[in-house]
Amino acid sequence: MFGEWLKRTSDFLARVPALPTLIGIGLILLNFLFQLLPRWPVIGWMAEVNCLLHLGIVLSLIGLLLIRTL
Repeated sequence: MFGEWLKRTSDFLARVPALPTLIGIGLILLNFLFQLLPRWPVIGWMAEVNCLLHLGIVLSLIGLLLIRTL
């Protein structure tokens, strides 16, 4: 079951290798947008912790490493 999921994911990323990097950049931009919004409870917390910034950087770096292997 896991092998089949891994194969499908690998085939999909082979067709669109830059997708994780683009999603990571989108998360980084979304974090910047959260910095500009008013301090609502959840958005204010995410802006303080920079949760999407860290997630976007990690996802982008993993995406850049996967581009060469796929």
